Amino acid sequence: MLKMMTFFQGLPGQQSLLGTLDPGLSEAESEASMSEASSEDLIPPLEAGVTPDGEQEGTSKKKKSKGLANMLSVFIKGKKKKDQPRSSETEVKSKARPELEGPPPTVEELKAALERGRLEAARPVLALERELEAAAAAGGTSDEELVRLQSKVEALYVLLRDQVLGVLRRPLDAAPERLRQALAVVAEQELEDRRAAAGTRAAALVDTLWRGGVEEVAAERLGARPAGVPAGLSEAESRFLHMGRTMKADLEAVVERLKPLFPAEFNVVHTYAQSYHQLFAAHLDTLAQFELCERDTYLLLLWVQNLYPNDILNSPKLAQELQGIRLGSLLPPKQIKLLEATFLSNEVANVKLLMNRALELESQRWAQDVAPQRLNGYCHCELAIDIIQIISQGQTKAENITSDMGMQIKQLLLVELASMLRSYQHIFDEFLEKSKLLKNYRANIIANINNCLSFRTSMEQQWQIPQDSPSHLMDPLKELKAHGFDTLLQSLFLDLKLLFKKFTQTRWAAPVETLEEIIATVGSRLPEFSELQNCFREELMEAVHLHLVKEYIIRLCKRRLVLKTAEQQQQLAKHIEANAEAIQSFCTQNGSTATWLHPALPTLAEIIRLQDPSAIKIEVATYATWYPDFSKGHVNAILAIKGNLSNSDVKSIRNILDINTGVQEASRSLFSLIKVV
Repeated sequence: MLKMMTFFQGLPGQQSLLGTLDPGLSEAESEASMSEASSEDLIPPLEAGVTPDGEQEGTSKKKKSKGLANMLSVFIKGKKKKDQPRSSETEVKSKARPELEGPPPTVEELKAALERGRLEAARPVLALERELEAAAAAGGTSDEELVRLQSKVEALYVLLRDQVLGVLRRPLDAAPERLRQALAVVAEQELEDRRAAAGTRAAALVDTLWRGGVEEVAAERLGARPAGVPAGLSEAESRFLHMGRTMKADLEAVVERLKPLFPAEFNVVHTYAQSYHQLFAAHLDTLAQFELCERDTYLLLLWVQNLYPNDILNSPKLAQELQGIRLGSLLPPKQIKLLEATFLSNEVANVKLLMNRALELESQRWAQDVAPQRLNGYCHCELAIDIIQIISQGQTKAENITSDMGMQIKQLLLVELASMLRSYQHIFDEFLEKSKLLKNYRANIIANINNCLSFRTSMEQQWQIPQDSPSHLMDPLKELKAHGFDTLLQSLFLDLKLLFKKFTQTRWAAPVETLEEIIATVGSRLPEFSELQNCFREELMEAVHLHLVKEYIIRLCKRRLVLKTAEQQQQLAKHIEANAEAIQSFCTQNGSTATWLHPALPTLAEIIRLQDPSAIKIEVATYATWYPDFSKGHVNAILAIKGNLSNSDVKSIRNILDINTGVQEASRSLFSLIKVV
């Protein structure tokens, strides 16, 4: 068609076909000449010598007609060779001028309408072109006149092209009705081009021009500087936020507004998505080439692995539309792996640094004799809360990228946590050793014991680490707590040692009164531990319970009491049972749950009471199943009280422990804490 080369190819910077045919006539001159012509000028009159069927007389006329036909063929097809016959000439001749309502608009009117963006002027322009084609096919008009008239029509097509492409390049900025008009013009021109056997080439050209416009708009929209940088965001964060929001909003607008209007062959959603994706990826790739700070490394990964695929591509309004479009990742997998390794290294180093700093600040407070906080009546230490928050933030950052990154960093952070806890235990031990004279010494010990509960709870609940987890995690806390208990109970146990000595000093003359004094002493000191958490008060009371039973057995094993008659032995057994009941009752009432200690003293009383060696053997064997650390030395010490047993009986009873009963090592220590000679 006459218009094809200008409507689809006449972009700025390209030479028009008219410039090739008639170098003496510029486009500016063509447009200027439009003001001197009317629509009637575009309907050339039949010259003399033209027959009704369009044939001319004379050799010179035929030559002229052939030259005109070749010119029009090149203009219509764009690649016809000079002597190639016009395949569409017959079809062009058969086309009648479209019927127009009212008088046809003048060239000036069409030009003014197109300049105002009136796309409905496209149909009259098409009608003018058809008339010019018919005139050219009929002959009788000079080549110069045809070129002059053609330039006017082409100038109109330049205006029409600019208006249509302007709308198609920025369809999101156009009103829906105007966009429909532009698409209708394209559809009508494509139909005409098919009639002229140029449809395939024309469709490819308009598709290229439109896609180029989409890329330009995408580059302009994504490349625009954000209006303002939100507080707390770096320039890179602000730019990515701007690009992400822009892309999401624009693609949603394409889905809602453009997809219903554009023909399916435009693949409008796919085209916009590809253009925006490629530009977004280019921005990220450019940033990734530089040496990134820690924050920007995290930012890149966050956008590439999470925000872009999840919040944009899989957002509710876009997920279904983009399902079949394989946009891929914003960065190559190899580059992502490098960024992930860098992020993990940076984050683990930061967590380690922050944890060590928190531990240092806390230990400084102890050394400066700063009293711990009180929270709900308990001594409170902030260290566990600080450490938990530091680790949680590191893990959350990794999980924000991907769940797999969260799992990777969890293992790394737990290693660093174990190292920090070991350092915590060592620093606490130094405090216990060197700061005994400080005013808040005991209060800070209690606060740190309570601190173990926060660590333990977080490990079990937040990080799903059971109490029987590997020793590198739980052992430092267990040792810290045990050392704290030992220090808190040290002065009490020294006082009790003197009281327990009364058993042997008085040869067990008044065991009930001695034990009452012991229990009273313990009871008077228990308020010192009231600021311990309940669970730790119970554990501390179990330690007291164990100490009372242990010290009692130590007194029995001193070999300073020998009872030769059964009556004496039964009397002592009775005292031991009464003392055992008193210890058990007192400790249980004050929170001890050490039920495993209940048989310790009553069974020893039974061994002392029994007179039959066989019965004693059974009792000793049973006792060894409860307390696997009950040794032959302990048996000898207890049996030494029974002055009426022969050496052979003692040996026989003692050897019962040589029988393998399948008993495992003691899970709790009792007799291993008692040394016998």
